[in-house]
Amino acid sequence: MKRQKKVILILSIVVVIETIFIVYLWLSRPKKIPPIPVAIKGKIAIVIDDWGYNLNNLAVLDQIKYSLTVSVLPNLTYSKVVAKELYGRGRQIILHLPLEPYEKFRLEQNTIMTSMDDANIINTLRHDLASIANSSGVSNHMGSKATEDSRVMRIIFKELKNRNLYFLDSFVSAESTCFDLAYKMRLGFAKRDVFLDNTEEPAYIRGQIYKLKTRARVYGQAIGIGHDRKTTLGVLKEVMPELEKEGYRFVFVSELVK
Repeated sequence: MKRQKKVILILSIVVVIETIFIVYLWLSRPKKIPPIPVAIKGKIAIVIDDWGYNLNNLAVLDQIKYSLTVSVLPNLTYSKVVAKELYGRGRQIILHLPLEPYEKFRLEQNTIMTSMDDANIINTLRHDLASIANSSGVSNHMGSKATEDSRVMRIIFKELKNRNLYFLDSFVSAESTCFDLAYKMRLGFAKRDVFLDNTEEPAYIRGQIYKLKTRARVYGQAIGIGHDRKTTLGVLKEVMPELEKEGYRFVFVSELVK
């Protein structure tokens, strides 16, 4: 009887020791080292201009899973429906406001001209804003002449400020008055840094995106403008994940407004 008790005691001790050993092994197991987050090298906003002519590239756009700002032209056949579709797909909408260029060709309907009086300018602007629902801001379509005219832009900026909308200067003229005027009027403002697709060659577009990346690294942020074209969207679909892995963050233009 005493011998059995002794055996039971020994076995119990062995079990306790094994349990302690197992617990020790569990606690001392190699821990998974969490991945080190990639430091943000810069913020990039991509704007896709000239929506409203058709609905051809909505499916291509859906394949891009990053923040994109889309500018919609007013008064076109598909302006209202494409604005609604793009907003429903989580894109930031801005009105792409037709303004007078020096080159008088292919002007959009109701382009704001420098020859217009104040009332005509404001009425045209209000009509265009009403036609594009859910707009967060406004950018200029063409406008090399109008953006140099402080009278015209002051009228536009006053209305935008009253509506709490920002202005994105597509910067089609080095003589643009928009930055100084927006600063004086305390209007939310941003400026285009790089045009992405002056030609539709994929290699060229990729190179322009890399220029945008470099600017974002140097200045902390950058804004690039492309157009509603299948080639442009296809290159963005390929390159944007690469840039994200490198540490660049894609944002809406509103996040870069000052």
